[in-house]
Amino acid sequence: MFGLGTQELMIILVLVLIVFGAGKLPQVGSALGKGLRNFKEGVKEYGEEVKEVEKEKIEEKKD
Repeated sequence: MFGLGTQELMIILVLVLIVFGAGKLPQVGSALGKGLRNFKEGVKEYGEEVKEVEKEKIEEKKD
């Protein structure tokens, strides 16, 4: 996972707790999850659009 060991992950977790506090942590996690979900959807849609354009180009060459 990005070359991070257990110690590095623990340090990051402690820093996140210090910066955001324990009360805001669920909100931060939720926002991060929504952001990742939107990113994945965007990548998937982009891939589908690229495939459609490639199909159109192939069909144009056949004609």
